[in-house]
Amino acid sequence: MLVAIIVAVLAAVVVIVAVAAALALRARKETPSVGRAKGVSELSTVGVGSSPFERRSKAQAAREGDVTVSSSEPGAASKKPSDELGRRFAGLAAAAVAIFGALSAKLWSMQIAGSEAYAQAAEENLYTTVKTPAPRGCIYDTNGEALVVNRPSQTVVADPEVADNRDVVRRLSTVLGLPANVVLQRINDAAAGAQSLRVVGEDVRLRDVAFIAEHADAFPGITVEERSQREYPYGALAAHVLGYTGSPSAARLEEKIEGRDILAIDVVGNAGVEATYDAYLSGEHGESQVMVDANGRRISVMSDIKDTKGNDLYLTIDARAQYVADAALAKLIAPSGGVIGTGKGSKGAVVALDVTDGSVLVMSSFPTFDPTNFTGAFSQELMDRYNSEEAYAPLNNNVVSGQFMAASTFKAFTSLAGLEYGFATESSSWNCTGKWDGFGTGDVQRCWKHDGHGTLDLHGGIVNSCDTVFYEIGKAFYDHGPAGTGEISETALQDYLGQFGFGEKTDIDLGGEAVGVIPTPAWKAERWQNVPSEATFRGGDYTNMIIGQGDVLVTPLQVACAYAGVATGRIMRPHLLKEVRNSEGETVVTYEPVVERTPEVTEAHLAYVRDALHGMVQESHSVAPLFEELGIDAAGKSGTGEKQDQNDTAWFVAYAPYNDPKYVVACVVEQGGGGSDTAAPVVAEVMGALMDCAAGTSSVKPERISGSPGESVAIANDSGGRED
Repeated sequence: MLVAIIVAVLAAVVVIVAVAAALALRARKETPSVGRAKGVSELSTVGVGSSPFERRSKAQAAREGDVTVSSSEPGAASKKPSDELGRRFAGLAAAAVAIFGALSAKLWSMQIAGSEAYAQAAEENLYTTVKTPAPRGCIYDTNGEALVVNRPSQTVVADPEVADNRDVVRRLSTVLGLPANVVLQRINDAAAGAQSLRVVGEDVRLRDVAFIAEHADAFPGITVEERSQREYPYGALAAHVLGYTGSPSAARLEEKIEGRDILAIDVVGNAGVEATYDAYLSGEHGESQVMVDANGRRISVMSDIKDTKGNDLYLTIDARAQYVADAALAKLIAPSGGVIGTGKGSKGAVVALDVTDGSVLVMSSFPTFDPTNFTGAFSQELMDRYNSEEAYAPLNNNVVSGQFMAASTFKAFTSLAGLEYGFATESSSWNCTGKWDGFGTGDVQRCWKHDGHGTLDLHGGIVNSCDTVFYEIGKAFYDHGPAGTGEISETALQDYLGQFGFGEKTDIDLGGEAVGVIPTPAWKAERWQNVPSEATFRGGDYTNMIIGQGDVLVTPLQVACAYAGVATGRIMRPHLLKEVRNSEGETVVTYEPVVERTPEVTEAHLAYVRDALHGMVQESHSVAPLFEELGIDAAGKSGTGEKQDQNDTAWFVAYAPYNDPKYVVACVVEQGGGGSDTAAPVVAEVMGALMDCAAGTSSVKPERISGSPGESVAIANDSGGRED
């Protein structure tokens, strides 16, 4: 910079001197001599070309005073030509002084006053920091079984200037088997930073890596790095729990997260615990101090700080029981290569909780997906299939975001509501004929057992899942509400159900949780605001809701948590995180159980309903053998939801051991038929697996689970009517 300024100053001086010299030469040529004698002036005035006669006549006239001899105006002889030239030199001198002053001031400010700032700017222009991605932490089950790990991936990267070398681009295209325009596009992609290395190919074959290494002279600016890719040893096992990763979206890049700097080179969690605990799993970027030239091109690496692997997650999931659930659902719904419609049902879910602390031991959703498909380039063809109606939404987690009619599983809670408000007692009894028209409107409602159950008390109503018993309880809520005696509010039943978490999130550590629907007069009025005749909350809404039908929607997780509340009297917040360990293997975070809610329920009422749920399992001809064979003393409830033009939705939920509850398992299979026949066997199998795991007698070895192909065939309508 200093040299350039000096050269500029000298050039200015030379120009000024040259201009001054040129002006002086021109003035000398144009100005007459000032030292001539008077006679010479006169001779010049007369003219050399005059004749002797003319010269004599003029001289004579001059002597006689008739002619005045003068060469100019008065005073012209005293005005010197050098005066004008002096003034010009003075102007040029002033200009030169101004130029020299400005240049000197600028030189002083740059070299003295601003020297530190310019030096810093020069340093910044010379060096730049380039960051490299860090491996994510691994994910393990509760026993340390690896569910997500990192595998080495041979990655070909290029310096940005390689884009200018067409020969290298063509060679890379040939070796990697990629179109030249794709290679060029990847090298020109500056999303990760102007000086960052550009990823050209991932998971490159070893023979191609060897070829590039052996012919390094032919690939200047090309290097091969060993980076990491996500690997799922068991394929789709617990896929909806684990989630998947991908490149950050524009919105994610703009997120301001304390302690987290998301770059375009990163891999981020987009679903499951990969997303929920992304901040724990992400590592610390590597940093390289790079020297660049005037064009911003890399010259050399001055320093290098290695990246740091992210923290490892340990989940509450037990991989052995999870495998039993995943395999059971797949075998039940899609036994023929994952094609839905070749078994029973269209989709389903299984969830198992530890009722003592809320740990989620099993979370299975079908159809499912293989997270491996989301590493690297995702197949658009497969995504299109997944988004079609025939696929039944494999990416949807039916446990937390699937909403199903509750069916008769709801009767455990509406029984407690009836007992609480005195609309049912231990001595109450009702007569079931199979038909019911308690409102006298002629609109007959049927019990699932069309020929009736006869006379039943509440215990028998729960065990046999008699609809008539619950119609009577629902009618009592209506009769004592605002439309009747006005003794209770219009939402008394709904408010009581809300104590068990229905209509609200469980706050599990996963995204996308649904809240379901517990219909109220306000909800119905809003839903049918454009059809006023349907907007009124009537008695039939109560009798539908009391048996878990009509507009009632719940998630399997809500049902499992609510039954945990029946089993223990309190509901723990469900969670998947057990602990977090750093790269040194040290535990840095441990999940602390949280009591989410404690329903205000009379202990005697709880004991009564628990006994009835125990009787349901023990007395059912189809359910009892399932648990007896496994030696499990369980309490539970079946459910069969009816939906027009579809097969019934099968439900079963149970907790065990009955006298000292530890586990609760819930299963739903949409279009699966009767709950006792379809869902109960899955619940019993998973419950047995949990018991074996706890006892240390499990012989289950998890195997790879296949993701859904996104295909289905027509589901046969084989519903023979509700059975429970």
